[in-house]
Amino acid sequence: MSLDLPPIEATAPGRLETHLRQRRDAGAKLLVPYLTGGLGDWTEVVRAVADAGADAVEIGIPFSDPVMDGPTIQAASERALVEGTTPATVFADLRRVDAGVPLVAMTYYNLVFHMGDERFAGEMAEAGFSGMILPDVPMEEQGPWRAAADAAGIETVLLAGPITPDDRLAAVCERSRGYVYGVNLMGVTGERASLGQQAATLASRLKAATDKPVLMGFGVSNPEQAVEVAAVSDGVIVGTALVRRILDGGGPEAAHQFIASLRSALDES
Repeated sequence: MSLDLPPIEATAPGRLETHLRQRRDAGAKLLVPYLTGGLGDWTEVVRAVADAGADAVEIGIPFSDPVMDGPTIQAASERALVEGTTPATVFADLRRVDAGVPLVAMTYYNLVFHMGDERFAGEMAEAGFSGMILPDVPMEEQGPWRAAADAAGIETVLLAGPITPDDRLAAVCERSRGYVYGVNLMGVTGERASLGQQAATLASRLKAATDKPVLMGFGVSNPEQAVEVAAVSDGVIVGTALVRRILDGGGPEAAHQFIASLRSALDES
């Protein structure tokens, strides 16, 4: 069965993909932490994780119904929303930050639709974002967003999961920009005691389908798991384990310590 996909124009790799490719090709395993925008002293956490060795940083723009997020990130989003966080406040705060690495937004399309695709993409670019993840918009329905994002220089990252069929996985790899986001486990985000064989299987399938950076997320909670997942991919995305530390009262110093431990483990593997 053929996939009914809107056409996309071939584009040269943007800042995000170029940076990650350079790091990968120099022999590094990639490390991309996720944190919730608007949560506490979050801009200092961005600086801290970049200083600790992050290759890029994903920033969640809080939404009231985050369907892919587990309880920890949901709690973080709720707290940030109570504190008055909106896309506009995230953009305004980031304009004062020079992290030194590419920044990727992760949010839900309701917020984009409310502001309008072109305006949202434009304000993202002005705030310093290089990429975007919209987990609730299938690639068949991304036409309006992709047009606005491409025009603004925003790279749209696509996700593939363990049960993604081969034809769709190939299309995801072709159409993803920046990197391909491999979802280690079915379900919502969250820490896991074990990631199992399906993460390695998906990583191998993605690596066979594309030369774009392949990063694996969902469930990576500690240095040992980061090394395990990165062994069969180009690197890891770590979200819940970092956000939990921030919710528990850890600030930039705790974030730096945790990400530095992951960086050290990946570099020594």
